[in-house]
Amino acid sequence: MNPTVDLDGVRLHLSRPDTSQGDWIGQREVLKQLLACWLVVDERDLPLAPRLIGSPGIGKTTLGIAAAHARKQELYIYQCTADTRPEDLLISPVLAESGKIQYQASPLVTAMLRGGVVVLDEGNRMNEKSWASLAPLLDHRRYVESIVAGITIHAHPNFRCAVTMNEDDSTYEIPDYILSRLQPTLTLGHPTRQDEMAILKYHLPFADEEMLDLTVEFLQNSHQLKLDFSTRDGINVLRYALKMVAADPTHPLAKDAAWRASLQACLGDDAIDLQSMAERKSHALGGNAVPMGLGDFFFDPNHPLHPDYEDDEDEDEDDN
Repeated sequence: MNPTVDLDGVRLHLSRPDTSQGDWIGQREVLKQLLACWLVVDERDLPLAPRLIGSPGIGKTTLGIAAAHARKQELYIYQCTADTRPEDLLISPVLAESGKIQYQASPLVTAMLRGGVVVLDEGNRMNEKSWASLAPLLDHRRYVESIVAGITIHAHPNFRCAVTMNEDDSTYEIPDYILSRLQPTLTLGHPTRQDEMAILKYHLPFADEEMLDLTVEFLQNSHQLKLDFSTRDGINVLRYALKMVAADPTHPLAKDAAWRASLQACLGDDAIDLQSMAERKSHALGGNAVPMGLGDFFFDPNHPLHPDYEDDEDEDEDDN
């Protein structure tokens, strides 16, 4: 049974903390920046509520989880959606087994009361009305008002908050008075080749080396071309490929063929086109896999429009 707390004569039923594991691999600087946002350097100081910005699947939520673990605090995650209402964010009336109404505190309010960390996930999918209910929490007042329960809830001194936001078009435009409270902005970039390999091995330590190499090479090429394929996509591709091989180990299907089939099933024809282009480029260069840039993707190295193209005649003229 969930714990309860009495506040101004109202009994609140609290949410349970999130128990997700979230080791942070690579990009140590952004983890340090998030932890710095949550520091309090004086009794008159207040923690910040930063925005974690990046493309889907890049690890924003994992960063928040890792930061909460680093601070050894309870973690609560609230998934924001387009139809999130203020009462969903704060306190909702629910029908108990007794037939009476009981008040259920959201993960956000539970974190406020227990002094935990809350990650508001995909915050720019939430409408302005819901954000408005959080305005006093995100400034020096640090409280929220529940119209449903008729109470004011003040945040515990140890309460910390971060908001993740995706960089895509299927989101609301957050009003300036809220953005001014969600500062600073911490931007996550794609991991390096070494870090991406470490992330895949962390999630799939049983993965085949050949398939790991194929996945990392594909992801690094897509990152350089600024395509929307993330590390999370790579994990899903690799996981499905491993399952296909394990499902029928007597089948003559090669591992690379299983991986390509998984790539198409998970990410579609665009991913297959990118992989085919990368493979043709690799063969043209003698089989040595090298990172692709935009010029490599569209032009042969000997094409005059390739960025690294060098005209032998121009070199001869320079020599003279």
